[in-house]
Amino acid sequence: MKESMSKHVQVGDWIFEVKMVRALKVDEYGQPYSAIANCNINGDAMYIDGLLTKEEENFTRSDFKSFEDFSRLLDLKQFSYHRYQNGQSKTIDVKVTPSEEPVTIKSNSPIHLVK
Repeated sequence: MKESMSKHVQVGDWIFEVKMVRALKVDEYGQPYSAIANCNINGDAMYIDGLLTKEEENFTRSDFKSFEDFSRLLDLKQFSYHRYQNGQSKTIDVKVTPSEEPVTIKSNSPIHLVK
């Protein structure tokens, strides 16, 4: 079963479109975080901007999978991010492919998404 989130939320007479998301690496919202990224969404693509981690933290495979899973939830086709590796600037483009595995969403939000 494929689970997805809409990029549109209706509240009253307004429809809000998700175009930017701030991502925090933290166990519980409101606590100090070890990494942050701003994600700009345009059409079916997302650009991860300002991806910063604490000095002792690395961007791990598990972190990468979280961004990939989030992209799948929004039915995006690709995402890109920029990193410095070995002193060189690199932009990495990732094609998002469908997955058969369900994605687990943790949320305490009172907002309900509509399609």
